[in-house]
Amino acid sequence: MALRIIAGRFKGRRLRVPRGQAVRPTTERVREAVFDILGPRVAGAVVLDLFAGTGAMALEALSRGAARAVLIEANPESIRAANHNVEALEVADRVRIISRDARQGPGPGDDRFDLIFVDPPYGEATAAAAFEGVGRSRRLHPDGIMIVEHAARLDLPDVTSHLERIDQRRYGRTCVSFYVCRQTEKKDSRR
Repeated sequence: MALRIIAGRFKGRRLRVPRGQAVRPTTERVREAVFDILGPRVAGAVVLDLFAGTGAMALEALSRGAARAVLIEANPESIRAANHNVEALEVADRVRIISRDARQGPGPGDDRFDLIFVDPPYGEATAAAAFEGVGRSRRLHPDGIMIVEHAARLDLPDVTSHLERIDQRRYGRTCVSFYVCRQTEKKDSRR
């Protein structure tokens, strides 16, 4: 499978993808649609890519002007591919790759993220666990946005205790849901 950066500084650069069924990279069509929706929010953003796989979403964001990115992935083959892609694009100084089960959320730290990409395997339990992990972590910047790619058949909640969906788009069997911090969360974080 050929995978490439769609736009920005690294437009056209190919990314390494491990062989096998363990990785299901976001298609170029979906990636392009997501970044068209995000528009100017990407410039200068601090990005978290959960279930990062090859790192395509975070690397696309960096290509379009994001400041830095954290990639969380558990699969060793995917981590090797992501490391190769980061080195090939010469952005190692702006990317941190963490070997961790992304279902547990972003992990310890103080970083707040402007953009959080969540692309878990299309099983319901995995998607729900990842979704809740991010919500509980409160690591989404109050003005940030979380983008969740999931199976169209999976119905994620419109509102949780920490997040609310502001948009949802369907691309065949893939759905992309966009979440922001609930208004009460935004008020609490500014105190």
